[in-house]
Amino acid sequence: MDERPTIVVGVDGSSGSRAALEYALDDAVRRNARVRVVFAFEEPEYWAVAYGMSAPAPLGEATVGLEKATQQMVDEVRAQRPELAGVPVDVQALIGHPAKVLVEQSRDADLLVLGHRGRGEFASAVLGSVGLQCVLHAHGPVTIVRSRQSGQQPA
Repeated sequence: MDERPTIVVGVDGSSGSRAALEYALDDAVRRNARVRVVFAFEEPEYWAVAYGMSAPAPLGEATVGLEKATQQMVDEVRAQRPELAGVPVDVQALIGHPAKVLVEQSRDADLLVLGHRGRGEFASAVLGSVGLQCVLHAHGPVTIVRSRQSGQQPA
């Protein structure tokens, strides 16, 4: 069993989550840690089928697709930063409310890393609802990283 520290990073495909991934990988190099990249998503609602809309893809297919897309983001970051290639990375797409999933993932983690704003971004300086829930309820330290793309520096 790998006794290295574990850094969990929540991603959703946004620029903020990419900045969080970069931070987590950098910190993993410094700590000689491993990284668990988690894409948490809620089960789609099936009411749309009753209105004649197409049924969503089976959850297994959605999970595999999200894991592939997340792995691609990890690979892109590593391609730009070869010094990150040695960090052990596990990618998971998990079904459930993102805040609950990430708080649960923090149980066996040494650090939880999140982007400042995700998919629900609006013109505000307040912390997003997932980030706020994680800061309040995580089982260990939480780092919130601001996206450089928005002109902000990492926190």
